Amino acid sequence: MKIIFAGTPHFAANALEALLEKKHEVVAALTQPDRPSGRGMQLTASPVKQKAIQHNIPVMQPASLKTAEAQQLLANLQADAMVVAAYGLILPQSVLDIPRLGCLNIHASLLPRWRGAAPIQRAILAGDAETGITIMQMDEGLDTGLMLLKKHCLIEADDTAQTLHDKLAVLGAEAIIEVLGNLQTRTINGVAQDSSHSTYAAKLIKAEAEIDWTNSAKQLEQAIRAYNPTPVAFSSLNNTIIKVYKATVSDALIENAEPGKVLELNKQHIRIACGVGSLLLEVLQKPNGKPLPVAQFVQGFSIKVGDRFNSK
Repeated sequence: MKIIFAGTPHFAANALEALLEKKHEVVAALTQPDRPSGRGMQLTASPVKQKAIQHNIPVMQPASLKTAEAQQLLANLQADAMVVAAYGLILPQSVLDIPRLGCLNIHASLLPRWRGAAPIQRAILAGDAETGITIMQMDEGLDTGLMLLKKHCLIEADDTAQTLHDKLAVLGAEAIIEVLGNLQTRTINGVAQDSSHSTYAAKLIKAEAEIDWTNSAKQLEQAIRAYNPTPVAFSSLNNTIIKVYKATVSDALIENAEPGKVLELNKQHIRIACGVGSLLLEVLQKPNGKPLPVAQFVQGFSIKVGDRFNSK
C-alpha cells in the first residue's frame, strides 16, 4: 500500500521499519522538528527522521497540519492510508479525510482505557495487570475512533515504562501490519469504543515524580517503575535530590515508623518507611552522578539509619 507515516520517537520508528520490511511504499515521513538534546543541547533528528533518511524517504516536519499548504502537500502524495504513531501533532478532519482509507493510529493501550499522551506510564501507576496495543481509525476526538484490532500484553511485576514500551513497540509494529493486510482484503470492521469505560492518560510532568512517602509502599514501587526512565522518581535527603530507579516492596511488618525514615541500610538495599509498609531502595542516583546499586551509592553519599527523606 501507499503509506504516509507520521511519528516521532523510537516507538514509532519500530512501526516504520515494519512497514518497509513488508514492502509497503512509504511516500513520506512526517515527524516533529529537530529538538535540542544531550549535554551539548545540539539539534537532534527524531528516531523516525533518522530511520526515514536511512531509507531515502522524504521527510516533512511541519509546525502544524492545519495550513492549506501542508494539507495540499499531503493530498499530492495520493496515499492509500496514513499510519500515525506518537506523532505529537493534532490531525484536523481535513487531514484525516485525505488518504483513501483514512488515518490509522497505533495506540499503546487497550482502548478506551488510557486515552491520551502517557498510556504506558499510567497503566503501571494504576497497577494494571495488562495493557496492549489498539489500532484505531482516527477521528477528531482524543483516541476515540473505531477500533480495528487489539493485542494484549501482560504487565510483569518488574516492568518499567522502558521495558513495557519496548514490548509494545514490537507489538504495535506487528498489529499495524496485520490491519493493513486486512484492509487490503476488506476483512476488517471497526468496533466503537464504550466511552463510559474510558480513562485519561495525562502527560507526565516532572513534579508528579516527587515521592510522597505517606503513600503505600506498593503505590510507590509502581510509581518508581512508571517514571523509569523519565522523569525518574525523586526525593530530597539532607537537602540533596536523590533519584530512585529501582525499589521493591518489603514484606516486613512496620509499626509507627515516620514515613520517609531510613529504617535499615545494608549492601543490598535501604529500607524506608512508607504510609503503609516499607520500601527497599536498590538503585539510586545523586546529582551529577550515575544510577548506582546501593552498595556503590553509599560509598559516595552520607546516609544513616534515622535519616528522613522529605515527603512532598
